[in-house]
Amino acid sequence: MADDSTTTINAAFETREAADLAIEHLVQQHGVPRADIFVQSATSENTAGSAPSGGDASHGGGARDDAALNGEIEVSADIQSSLISSVQRAFGELGAIRVSVH
Repeated sequence: MADDSTTTINAAFETREAADLAIEHLVQQHGVPRADIFVQSATSENTAGSAPSGGDASHGGGARDDAALNGEIEVSADIQSSLISSVQRAFGELGAIRVSVH
């Protein structure tokens, strides 16, 4: 009998760019519906991550100083239990700082 139960997996990323890549990977590689993926600041403050990336990384030849770099970005998803190890591995390859399963 196949295990079709679901569980929640959380991962923290330093940049919004890495979080966005993780979301796209969940959808495209693992078939996780977007409605089952959640993104939020890992702190109580608005944030674009804890390090500049993408459009925040360069502006007129230097790093921008107006991005809200107030903490990590947390991505959580409700996934099939059978995907836990492959999603953990993917999050690690995409730069997750921490990954936990609940």
